[in-house]
Amino acid sequence: MGFELPTYREPDFSVQPFASSPDATLVAVAQPGVAPDNYHGTTIYPEYIKVGGAWHLATESRMDCVIVVREGPELEVKEFRRLEVGEQVVVGRTEDASQGIFVHAGGFEYAASISEPFVFRTGRTRETAYSMDYDRLYDLLGYERDNGYVVWVLGPAVAFDSDSRGAMSSLIEHGYVDAVLAGNALATHDLEASIFKTGLGQNIYTQVSEPGGHYNHLDTLNKARAAGSIGGLIESEGIEDGIVHACVKHGVPLVAAGSIRDDGPLPETIASVYDSQDAMRAHTRKATTLIALATQLHAIAAGNMTPSYQLVDGRVRPVYLYIVDISEFAVNKLRDRGSLEVTSIVTNVQDFLVHLGRRLL
Repeated sequence: MGFELPTYREPDFSVQPFASSPDATLVAVAQPGVAPDNYHGTTIYPEYIKVGGAWHLATESRMDCVIVVREGPELEVKEFRRLEVGEQVVVGRTEDASQGIFVHAGGFEYAASISEPFVFRTGRTRETAYSMDYDRLYDLLGYERDNGYVVWVLGPAVAFDSDSRGAMSSLIEHGYVDAVLAGNALATHDLEASIFKTGLGQNIYTQVSEPGGHYNHLDTLNKARAAGSIGGLIESEGIEDGIVHACVKHGVPLVAAGSIRDDGPLPETIASVYDSQDAMRAHTRKATTLIALATQLHAIAAGNMTPSYQLVDGRVRPVYLYIVDISEFAVNKLRDRGSLEVTSIVTNVQDFLVHLGRRLL
């Protein structure tokens, strides 16, 4: 069965309370990076603002931001730190149209939820059955390859296993990946695997620790810094496999966000947390599907920066979020952010990627 996007129903603005609602109140920013008092904080849902007597949809979303109204009118969802003096910000703390602000929480049609007051196994645990989730994901990725923008958030565990590393590389090569968000570790250990066939000194197939293997990732970093870039390292070492190589070869952006504990780091690793956020946001704001694998902090960060819906060819569609981790806490942490469509799968990422590769490739 082919994948179909759910139907979105826009509010009927010709009826009450919308017809008699006032225009939203706008207040100019007086201090850089500081929102006016009583600012409206954005949610994860589609939001409409009344300007000039008409209702307008904010065409992207991000939770915990503000809405800036520009000429047109054009609505921009903007982080506090990026606010500039003079920008017109929507103020008001109600979301029921009474102040020209309406948050549309029920716009998408999903299957009816279970209404029984007492049921078992409503959470997502290692005992949950995931067969249907996999089947839906296969269909979704088949659709998204031609119609969407799929962002993957990868932890280093993806590169620690020969088969998962190969499956992820093949997904990139076959067009199922539009951007990769990760840290210094994922890129470093993937390149280590390309050069030494190890991840943190362990053989990525046998998992046997090699003598002196704890130097391998440091040697990889040193070689990369000597080469001046990841591309330079790939050329100088004759690298022809791996996730990083596939990204470079196929022009898939790889954002490596730095952390306090990074060693090296790789030349392209972004040191500033806010520069990292901006680089990640450049891709999450375009995402139609985001899949996070075995990286709790990156998954939560990327999930909170990802829109819950997109406006594509004039049609509002949901953004699908998947989180895959062996830790029940990690998957439920992102799921609890309240996104419109989050699917969590409790398993190790090696099994997940091998399953995905066997079905899609």
